Amino acid sequence: MTPSKESSPSAAHRTMTGFEIFVRSLIEEGVEVVFGYPGGAVIGIYDALHDISDIKHILTRHEQGAVHAAEGYAKASGKTGVALVTSGPGATNTITGIADAYMDSVPIVVFTGQVPLNLIGNDAFQEADIVGITRPITKHNYLVRNLGELTSTIKEAFYVASTGRPGPVLVDLPKDVLGGKTAFEYPKTISMRSYNPHVEGHLKQLEKAAALIARAKKPVFYVGGGTILANASDELRKIVKKTNIPVATTLHGLGAFPENDPLSMGMLGMHGTWFANTAVQHCDVLIAVGARFDDRVTGKPEAFAPNAKKIHIDIDPSAISKNVKCDVPIVGDVKNVLHKLLPMVAPCDTKDWLKDIRQWKAEHPLRYKNGEHIRMQHVIQQLGAITNGNAIIVSDVGQHQMWTAQFYTFMHPRTQITSGGLGTMGFSLPASVGAAFARTDVPIVSISGDGGIQMNIQEMATIVQYKLPVKIFILNNGYLGMVRQWQELFWKKRYSSVEMTGPNYVKLAEAYGMPGYSASRTEEVEGAIRRALDTPGPVLVEFKVVKEDNVYPMWPAGQTYNEMMDVPEDELSGVAGEDPISEELVTFSKG
Repeated sequence: MTPSKESSPSAAHRTMTGFEIFVRSLIEEGVEVVFGYPGGAVIGIYDALHDISDIKHILTRHEQGAVHAAEGYAKASGKTGVALVTSGPGATNTITGIADAYMDSVPIVVFTGQVPLNLIGNDAFQEADIVGITRPITKHNYLVRNLGELTSTIKEAFYVASTGRPGPVLVDLPKDVLGGKTAFEYPKTISMRSYNPHVEGHLKQLEKAAALIARAKKPVFYVGGGTILANASDELRKIVKKTNIPVATTLHGLGAFPENDPLSMGMLGMHGTWFANTAVQHCDVLIAVGARFDDRVTGKPEAFAPNAKKIHIDIDPSAISKNVKCDVPIVGDVKNVLHKLLPMVAPCDTKDWLKDIRQWKAEHPLRYKNGEHIRMQHVIQQLGAITNGNAIIVSDVGQHQMWTAQFYTFMHPRTQITSGGLGTMGFSLPASVGAAFARTDVPIVSISGDGGIQMNIQEMATIVQYKLPVKIFILNNGYLGMVRQWQELFWKKRYSSVEMTGPNYVKLAEAYGMPGYSASRTEEVEGAIRRALDTPGPVLVEFKVVKEDNVYPMWPAGQTYNEMMDVPEDELSGVAGEDPISEELVTFSKG
């Protein structure tokens, strides 16, 4: 690395402790919020933060919560999230959050305290080799061995985390190193010979892509989270409208293209819409934009879009043809590539193709049977109707996550926040903390099941302490719902360790210091949602939903679209324990 020797005039060349230099470095990087938990190895940093007004420190109730909060902040804002924890168990408690950020390409920098250099390797109190432990789940990590390299390491950490394919970076800070003193010089630029992300798409590859698109009769855009990470939603919308090509998105791509548009097919994959999956299966050109062909989208890779020529646009060259062989690879920043591709393409003749898709939408819409007892689908559909897509939805992992993807109409990028690649239960509540600090202009709604909410429920205290206007929706079916669904469908209904009890959530909310409400009948859903959104500050609403309900469409793991199951007719003909006269078949088709 070859940092310049310039620094801000106000602090340049002043002698400071490493603790002060650390804080000043974050200020130079424009960090406004740090999520963390103090301890002995970082107590000097917390002392340096005491008199600083430029940075707001948010005390979470668990280090995993701090990292998820940093993720939520990064996903909602597009900035790099920051977490700060102590050594030993403080550091090891961050691992799940770091792995989650690594899988979902989230730009965060995690700072961990460490025992003094001379004690490393001696099994000292609260020592853990966090650099070694996290090497497989970080984009890069560092152990700062002398104070002179602290500023350049921090500068480099933020650069690596936020450029190219984003990801988590960890910086380990020995206590004695930061206890020294030196002149503060913060580099204005950084250069790394071994790390130079390629952002320009190759012209010849762009021309090949444009030629394929021009000949296509049944093209599909397959849009992933990389489109949102690259802030390329506007470019995507322009090229979709110009070409008249339908769009299917991944879980993380939701919101990149407005889902009320007729060209939107919603989500594809294991629990994607029937029509999106069918369109992909029959397309002749598939344009993958910032997507990585993961197993939940492809199923059997060799059977994925078997008749299509595949164009793959991604900034990470290692993702190209990793899972599915592509015909036209384009390595580059998605925003840059789409901008260059736009003038090269012309409107496609997709009239007959779009007619086929409209027919599939009519034949196989998203649907469920609504009755007296609450369905999760109904809660999410009502939330979408009330907010009109103008909210940030932070979902946990499980059935409710898939129904949120299906039944909430996402209109804008960075409004759908969830754990995708790692599938981390307990993600939603702390991530909503970060989202609330990133965005104050729209409601923040945390959606969890009764399983996931209990995994990081302590962050309710964080939400109350900082008076965050997070609306906590718990969809309580008394089961680990997705596991129960798989046991029902593939394990002969041998329900093993999936039925669970929980606390009285209304009383628990009140114990933490926020109002809590409960709804158990469908007629109460709309009023409960409106009441929560209209209540200032945090609020919890428990929806007691149908206990045994399944997410459809779906195909079994390792299979593909040919094995896709839609809602069985017997599930649409009645709901157990309800009066058939009061039941209503609800159909829902985005776009």
